[in-house]
Amino acid sequence: MSIKIVYRLPLLVLILLIVTGCGKNNTSRGTGWGINAKDKGFQYNTDFEDQETGPGLVFIEGGTFTKGQVQDDVLHDWNNSPSQQHVMSFYIDETEVTNIMYMEYLDWLETVFPQTNNIYRQVYRQALPDTLVWRNALGYVEELTTNYLRHPAYAEYPVVGVTWVQAVQYAEWRTDRVNEFLLERESYVKKDVRFESIDPNSTFNTQAYLSRPETAYGSKIDSLDGGEIPLINSGKRGTTKKDTTTVNVYAGVGSGLLLPSYRLPTETEWEYAALALVGDREYNNYRGKKKYPWQGEYTRSQDRKMEGDQLANFKFGKGDYGGIAGWSDDGADITIQVKSYPPNDFGLYDMGGNVAEWVADVYRPIIDDEYNDFNYYRGNIYYKKRIGEDGKAIVIARDELIYDTLPNGRVILKKIPGQLDQLAIDEEETFLRQNFSESDNRNFRDGDRESSREFVKGPPEEGEMETRTETSGMYNAPKSPSIVTNEETGKKEYKKDDSSKRSSLITDETRVYKGGSWKDRAYWLDPSQRRFLPQYIATEYIGFRCAMSRVGSKSKNKKSARHRRGGR
Repeated sequence: MSIKIVYRLPLLVLILLIVTGCGKNNTSRGTGWGINAKDKGFQYNTDFEDQETGPGLVFIEGGTFTKGQVQDDVLHDWNNSPSQQHVMSFYIDETEVTNIMYMEYLDWLETVFPQTNNIYRQVYRQALPDTLVWRNALGYVEELTTNYLRHPAYAEYPVVGVTWVQAVQYAEWRTDRVNEFLLERESYVKKDVRFESIDPNSTFNTQAYLSRPETAYGSKIDSLDGGEIPLINSGKRGTTKKDTTTVNVYAGVGSGLLLPSYRLPTETEWEYAALALVGDREYNNYRGKKKYPWQGEYTRSQDRKMEGDQLANFKFGKGDYGGIAGWSDDGADITIQVKSYPPNDFGLYDMGGNVAEWVADVYRPIIDDEYNDFNYYRGNIYYKKRIGEDGKAIVIARDELIYDTLPNGRVILKKIPGQLDQLAIDEEETFLRQNFSESDNRNFRDGDRESSREFVKGPPEEGEMETRTETSGMYNAPKSPSIVTNEETGKKEYKKDDSSKRSSLITDETRVYKGGSWKDRAYWLDPSQRRFLPQYIATEYIGFRCAMSRVGSKSKNKKSARHRRGGR
């Protein structure tokens, strides 16, 4: 008898500890009331531990670093003056987005929007990379125009010919597909719904699902199978019984399941991730400066196993893109398969060389660190949900495709059925606010007299009213090109600014790209270097990778005691 008691005692203690522990964790420290009591009271996910790392991403713990040029500034252009910045923790793609990753996006568009329908054909075409970027008037690379994107030989090569706008749209699509998969994995929706229940009017959108989940999948998420079970929201967690009624359950923000948006990294995030100064950290200091994403002052490896090998894919000199045949210095003449070179100290590949990469920022010559030195980013445009008469957010209606025409004449799809309808914020959101005053902040603090061309006229006279000028007053940029249809002839007319007096290419549509490429000299491998192009231009040497914000703690691991005194 005593043996049985001894045997069962640890089990009883364990059960008691579990019950007691649950009681403590699920009791409000504000009211003393129970949390997550069955079928009543306040419900909350008290089991959430940490943000899941999305597919393809690597966690980057934030910190402080010197952004900008810390080596010799050869060009002396004041384009990247050093400034100390703090970066919040975030996630970034381990490699650049590859051809096979982008082809999955194209395949989805082609499947969901049948190409036999003229209305939907443009949806697919607007996402296609420009393969003609490979052409050169005095070079033969015609095979690349037909093979580089689709041939399996280039599957793991970085995608190119993609504009900044296309990169942003890919990131938005990726967000929805990953979250759609998470809902299926966690049994909120039925298995394979992303293949079986999709058409142009019933796609999944993360923001619409979080705001109005009943509209997901073209409002079919709650449709019944003839009985009480929903056709889509029929996973184990998708419904629950309340009395005798089946009630739908949705994975809202409070569930902690859905991931934040995939997006382009900001310039500050990208540079911080590329430098990977964590490898040079000693306590709360960095040991010396760093010129490239890897250790050392040279582009060749000093590691014994691969001593002398190049650490990136770049142009060595005039007419030298890969070395002599039989002894190819970097193993490539154009781009190369990702992960062909060692990663940096964050575990990221090709942060220098292979292809340069789009980042989110609008380009300006000077970083305004005097105004902000925390998670710096220029390019914010704030929107809000359109609210209907019923007080609910408006979702784009069935068969409603909203297009936009870029300055180069290319038509892009802005919104599809199932997405939230948004509009710019107004005085209702900006009234008496101190942190922002308008919707479009791309040229924020960018029109003062001192930073404009008019500054040569001298300071304003006494009593003269100082007014904020537009970006056009700062930068003598060309007017945006346009393509219009002549109403009389029906033919397209191509118009561009032919003025020879323009002194700048900077507008609110110019975006930064970072890192050197297979076509660049070693100078551009320095992560601090920055260049820009209009957001609707594509090249054969610019690709991109995605990032994601980190929610919650700065670090994935709890900090341990750094010092112990007196042997304690």
